[in-house]
Amino acid sequence: MLEREGHQVIAAADGLQAVMYFQQYSPDIVLLDALMPNMDGKDAAQRIKAASGERLVPIIFLTSLHEAEALAELIEVGGDDFLNKPYNRLLLKAKMSAFVRLKDLYQTIRDQRDKIQYHTDRLLHEQDIAKKIFDNIAHPGCLNDANIRYNLMPKSVFNGDILLAARKPSGGLHVLLGDFTGHGLPAAVGAMPLADIFYSMTLKGYALTEILSEINIKLVRTLPIEVFCCLIAADFNPRERMLRVWNCGMPTAYLVRKGEGLASRFESRHLPLGIQLECQLESAANSVRLMPCDYLLMASDGVVEAANSQGEFFGEERLTRLIETNKVQGTVFQALLDGLSDFLEGENTLDDVSVVEVCNDFDYAVDIDAPRLSLSPLPHAPDWRIEYELRAQTLARWDPLPFILHILMESPGLAVQRGQIFTILSELYCNALDHGVLGLSSALKETAEGFAEYFAEREQRLSALQDGFIRFTLEQVPRPDGGLLSIRIEDSGPGFDWTSYVANLKPTNLSGRGLTLLQSLCSDFRLEGPGNVAVAQVEWTFSDRV
Repeated sequence: MLEREGHQVIAAADGLQAVMYFQQYSPDIVLLDALMPNMDGKDAAQRIKAASGERLVPIIFLTSLHEAEALAELIEVGGDDFLNKPYNRLLLKAKMSAFVRLKDLYQTIRDQRDKIQYHTDRLLHEQDIAKKIFDNIAHPGCLNDANIRYNLMPKSVFNGDILLAARKPSGGLHVLLGDFTGHGLPAAVGAMPLADIFYSMTLKGYALTEILSEINIKLVRTLPIEVFCCLIAADFNPRERMLRVWNCGMPTAYLVRKGEGLASRFESRHLPLGIQLECQLESAANSVRLMPCDYLLMASDGVVEAANSQGEFFGEERLTRLIETNKVQGTVFQALLDGLSDFLEGENTLDDVSVVEVCNDFDYAVDIDAPRLSLSPLPHAPDWRIEYELRAQTLARWDPLPFILHILMESPGLAVQRGQIFTILSELYCNALDHGVLGLSSALKETAEGFAEYFAEREQRLSALQDGFIRFTLEQVPRPDGGLLSIRIEDSGPGFDWTSYVANLKPTNLSGRGLTLLQSLCSDFRLEGPGNVAVAQVEWTFSDRV
């Protein structure tokens, strides 16, 4: 009957031979008599099922049994159906057709499963590569410094939150916590250009306002309209002992003072970046005076919007209570993580969660003694001299230091001392601008109140500046074992009695530190003329290391 229906049939005399033929020929369907010599159908069915592995091989029992219990036992040992003797040709044909369709359907499902698995493996491989690229671009920077503590809890493989920290060439710190719309890879795509701009511009000495403006332009031009970035950025300034914070659509950040609790709140004062091309970030900054061991606490909206099983939000009020309850320095960060964990009671958050604490207890000094890489000797050091003059309109609107530093860093011998040279340039330029061109007195900075007055007056005079200049003369002279960089800065101010000033110099925590710092960083430093010319020299050798 089976051959007449077009099937190829392999006949076995008993169960033992059936198992052997199954392993030899791999048939598509097996029909077994329940009762056979040497090995009965039940044992044969179990062995055939074990040998078939992932293949679907339907087993139809041929039996004269009619008791329900006996038939159920045939199904339990591996049978898929049974056919009672004597055989009905139409019923046999129908069962065979049904099992052929079932086998084809099973094979289709297996093929689709294998295809899905292939694409899943490929996607995971591509995600792994993308994650490595993302981690290389959004590298930790200086997040491992002792004064920074953070906890990032991404909702997926890629974090929609991004945390960056980088030391400025002159010391100090830039920190940025961002939160892109969405989760996973689409959110991480925007984080990569943001991180690249942040690190490269910080390394070159740009101010944080310029960095954020450049990030905003990049995001507006590259991201789809529904994707943008809320962020909070902080600039720890060592020379001014100031903290400046820009909050662009993020939850409130807090400055916590040891033993006192909340010292300042930094609420959102600007739109998220990536929404509109024009943005006035300078006016959105919030500046505060730093005290020793102050620390800045920042969190993404995944914290305040975390919801427990009752649908209750963690909220800003609960966060501020935790801060006030844990005023001792270093306890708020862990208390917040513990409080959030207790609040959620094992529930998964619906968003990426990030918490960051930056303590104002690190050394702001330029690390000129850091371990350095070998610098291969060149046949000779470059020999050049340039002059660069900045006039009133430029002085009022533009910071020239990143541009000048970029020129100097083209020389390998100078690149190894980036931080030291940037600090020298920064001190020389600020002295020339503040005291020479603007005529500000450093005596104002002898108290914390006077310090704030000093910078308010500086901004006012700078915005009203109509004339004046600062002239840079930079020269590198080759030497047999390296070179000598000379930096000469002349300003249009009247100068001052610098001989008496230097003789009576008594630096305080707030003023008078500039000249002492320059003397320590330079091979030679001197003031010339009426005091409106400063000359600094930096020697370098091929044995220097960075």
